[in-house]
Amino acid sequence: MLKVSQLVKDYQTAHGKKRVLDGITFSISDAEIVGITGKSGAGKSTLLKILRGTEPFDGGKIEIDGETVLPDSGKEGEKILRKATAIHLQRNFGLWGGPAIENIIRRLNYHLVGTEALPLPDHYTYPELYDEAMEILKLVQLDKKALHSTDQLSGGEKQRLVLARQIAAKPKILLLDEPVTMTGPDTKQEILDVLLNLKEKLKIPILVVSHLPEVHAYIADRLLFLENGKIVQEGDPVTVLQHFLKDMAEKEPLPEIGERKSCIHVRDVKKRYSLIRVGEVLNIENLNLDLFGEEITTFVGSSGAGKTTIMKMIEGMIPPTSGLIEFSYRGNIDLKNIADKNKAKTAGVDGGNWIDIGTYNENRIYLRSVISIMNQEFSMSVNSTVRDQIRFRLSMKTRQAVDFAKQKASDLGISPQLLDIIYRIPDMSTEEKDKIMNEVGLPDNIFAELFPIIPSNDVDKYAAPIFKSLGLPLEILDQNPDEISGGEHVRAFIALSLATSPDYLFLDEPFGDLDPVTLRDVTNALKRISKDFGTTIILVSHHMDFVKEVSHRAIWIENGKIEMDGKADAVCTSLIEKSNAKYLDFDIEKLTRA
Repeated sequence: MLKVSQLVKDYQTAHGKKRVLDGITFSISDAEIVGITGKSGAGKSTLLKILRGTEPFDGGKIEIDGETVLPDSGKEGEKILRKATAIHLQRNFGLWGGPAIENIIRRLNYHLVGTEALPLPDHYTYPELYDEAMEILKLVQLDKKALHSTDQLSGGEKQRLVLARQIAAKPKILLLDEPVTMTGPDTKQEILDVLLNLKEKLKIPILVVSHLPEVHAYIADRLLFLENGKIVQEGDPVTVLQHFLKDMAEKEPLPEIGERKSCIHVRDVKKRYSLIRVGEVLNIENLNLDLFGEEITTFVGSSGAGKTTIMKMIEGMIPPTSGLIEFSYRGNIDLKNIADKNKAKTAGVDGGNWIDIGTYNENRIYLRSVISIMNQEFSMSVNSTVRDQIRFRLSMKTRQAVDFAKQKASDLGISPQLLDIIYRIPDMSTEEKDKIMNEVGLPDNIFAELFPIIPSNDVDKYAAPIFKSLGLPLEILDQNPDEISGGEHVRAFIALSLATSPDYLFLDEPFGDLDPVTLRDVTNALKRISKDFGTTIILVSHHMDFVKEVSHRAIWIENGKIEMDGKADAVCTSLIEKSNAKYLDFDIEKLTRA
């Protein structure tokens, strides 16, 4: 039993105190699943962190398993909460190597010795720990994979193994923060069914934070709707969801495409990944496809199927082992070092230049200047305004900026090959950026040297039409990201990506953390961008309703191969049927029309 009374949480910001939880009161009984929904930034994850004991709070009390925790309970209160709870975070694959069952044995052994050391098989505790671990694996339907290496498990199996480790912690309450958001429909269904099984077998309270209405409709007994730090409604999930979704904007139509003209060619591309002792993990062979100008195309499929790898090869962020990836480039440059520039002039392309993005050539940097990339873990600097961040993007992503940088690099003794690497860095994930900067040994001021910042007043000229299409007020230009809402933050980052009017926009599952109301606004904005600017948009997404709504075309990837390619609705429907995704029987559109 968990009881939360008048819980208050304040954050200190540069602009004063901000109340993120304001008088939260609810209880949850044994063998009950309670969901928490609300817009991005409503305080859902903060609430779970407080219940876990990793975040202090400023008012109210928490009663858990007969003990009371107050704001001034200090380390003792933290200890009570951490002992009573276990938390499962999205994208958490913190697993030990070796057989799956050893992950559970290690966690169980923690209760005996205070560390996750693995006892030797001949130790007197081992047989009992092994038997207990096997029972836990049965709860998450992984007992048949007990002796498989964690490296050999699928994404869904890894998620279930992480969940099994939380069970092995023997919690009184299980906390789940977006446990299925970034997974394919097959993995979602596996995990949701496991949660329903855990509810029946463990008889403990389970608290689930999710942005996905269909998740709550499928597993929750009761739903809490948070808004502006308060619980504004609780009760039957469908009734609460109807209230939550009542302000969702209407769908805007997909822009119509005239004559389809190929703008990206992927020819005979191969890429193979393998791990020592495990063998082949992903093998992409003889991949061939065309992407068409001004269309919105989405790659879909199971977790680990190869979608992001294919996307990164097309982006030019990782090279293929062999094969050709060429883009149509509309700029006027003197093409050099192109393997066979006439080879790709096919299928309705009217003239133009074709540039190979998969291997180094002197013109690839110009192609990258008309490409924008938005990764899963996108973020904007909290220390500078939106205007300053758009200024930086403008300083790099124009033809004139590239010409200046090439001359400056020559003056500084930087080779064209190294400049090509430097130019790619802003489009990398944070982890990739740090790795490259360290490997190459680049000074922190290299970008300022190569790409001088443009005058501030030029930003308005570039930003105004983009902000209009995205439904953003221009006042946001002079605000820091922490001063705007979650939905505005996402659209501001899209504006940042579009400020230089790129021909190509790549989006790798960047919207997984968005609530459905905000996601509808972003979806409509992407359609307007496609219509107003003719931008070719390519996405990766696991969210089937979003894919159906935003895409002209979907490409289903399975084990590195194209399983199906066609209209988004037909492809998604086939993937859902194969995944046996019963949770998607919930009709969000019907609910919003009620």
